Amino acid sequence: MVFLRGQVAQDLGGCENIGIGDAVSQTRKTMETIDTLLQEAGSEMAHVCWIVVYLVDIRHREAAYQEMGKWLKGVHPCLTGIVVSALARPEWLVETEVTAVIPD
Repeated sequence: MVFLRGQVAQDLGGCENIGIGDAVSQTRKTMETIDTLLQEAGSEMAHVCWIVVYLVDIRHREAAYQEMGKWLKGVHPCLTGIVVSALARPEWLVETEVTAVIPD
């Protein structure tokens, strides 16, 4: 199993925030990072079985979920969406946790 802690729209190398003010761009960067981390762990998006998404504004829900769907074509994980008052940094709009199960 692979457990990825909350990922945000931040460059892994330089810690630069990506897509400030844009929930779709932030979701795209978050999913890109998740894809990279899963591959590094010997997994892939097809192995994702659980996602928890934290949004600071319910109005971002549809756009964020649409972007996530592009990364999860043919994958149908359990998904929990939670609206929170804030994330660790005020510029972050979306944070995503993932659990994946690597088949034998």
